[in-house]
Amino acid sequence: MIKYDKKVWAWMLYDWAAQPYSTLLITFIFAPYFTSVVVGDPILGQSLWGVMTAIVGLTLAILGPILGAISDTGGFRKKWIVFFSVLYVLGAISIWWAVPGMESVTSILILFGIGMLGMELSQIFVNSMLPEICSKNDIGRLSGNGWALGYVGGLLLLFISLLFFAENNVGQTLLGNSPIFGLDANAREGTRSIGPLTAMWYVLFMMPFFLYIPEKRVKISQKIIFTALGDLWRSIKKLPSNKSLTSYLISSMFYRDALIGIYSFGGIYASGVLGWSITQIGIFGIVSGIAAAIFTFLGGFADKYFGSKRVIIFCICTLIVVCILIVGTSRDVFFGISLNEFSTFPDKLFLICGVAIGAAGGSLQSASRTMLVLQADRNRMTEAFGLYALTGRATSWMAPALIGYVTFISQNQQLGVLPVVVLFIIGLFPLIWVNTN
Repeated sequence: MIKYDKKVWAWMLYDWAAQPYSTLLITFIFAPYFTSVVVGDPILGQSLWGVMTAIVGLTLAILGPILGAISDTGGFRKKWIVFFSVLYVLGAISIWWAVPGMESVTSILILFGIGMLGMELSQIFVNSMLPEICSKNDIGRLSGNGWALGYVGGLLLLFISLLFFAENNVGQTLLGNSPIFGLDANAREGTRSIGPLTAMWYVLFMMPFFLYIPEKRVKISQKIIFTALGDLWRSIKKLPSNKSLTSYLISSMFYRDALIGIYSFGGIYASGVLGWSITQIGIFGIVSGIAAAIFTFLGGFADKYFGSKRVIIFCICTLIVVCILIVGTSRDVFFGISLNEFSTFPDKLFLICGVAIGAAGGSLQSASRTMLVLQADRNRMTEAFGLYALTGRATSWMAPALIGYVTFISQNQQLGVLPVVVLFIIGLFPLIWVNTN
């Protein structure tokens, strides 16, 4: 039974604090705003977004396991989290300067990518603390509860943003008013202000984490970097002898990459293919977020009673079906069947797909975190999450790069989603050799 003391709540609040970067900025508000308003060309915008995400993935693949090994050897996990939190805040604030139709988007993409990198790297250190927060039997439930709380946090801030800040194409928020505080709707200051709002949200709700989570005491070595890299290399060399862990890392390498592809381009797809406004995409995000919060919470129970492996397989199969439906649907065609120009079928179907993505995606991430904890060496947990980041990011450039490339070559945003289906299917097969006993 989980004892919900200050330490447990503080650990879960990390997800609450950090999730808005994914929910608001990467998926539902900034990404579609960037492609449709800042760049002004959905095809080019999706391609540029793919390049940026791919570069972040390559960087994380290199830094993740190294930093994880250094942390396991020398401790200082909370100090690393502080450093990457600064990057998170910098990336979020940078959105304020993403003005409509700006001549060069390079600086915005670089700063936003730095923030994304900070978010991803901080997760390595936070996730590695999970075995110290609760007993082994409760890891699945606590992981699921944390993800669910994160989705609720992202959902709440998204709802606030739509009501008071993010304006649609005619300059109105969801309430039908101009953005609050006198923000200029013509310059899209309401939408741009969501970046600084996300940064303030993160700083506020990370305070309990730093106050109540204890630092792991590790013996300090004068040759910390060389010791850490040596330990990392030995861990990599031992991977072939651990068939179950290796198979799981290979599997997650592909299916998590595919999941990143869905999250990174869902809002862009809705904007470019279906012509949805920022407000419509935000409402879609709320519905998806509610589903994610509910099913991630329930997924924690499913994880405990059915096992992480079964939850992961079910979620992957669900996401494959969803992606195929997305590829075959546009504003006027459903798998070759012509639709009336006023048909609402594509909108309703994409909304259903959003619910499925939120439910399956959230449960998949939670079960994946639990699976790694069960597979890894307890004494090298941060390093294990570093390897998890390495394998998850070794191909993380692949989904965004392939989506961007296929989109650019085909000049079709629907076909750009196809690589995601392939990556999910590849990720299923190595699970055959994963032992959950």
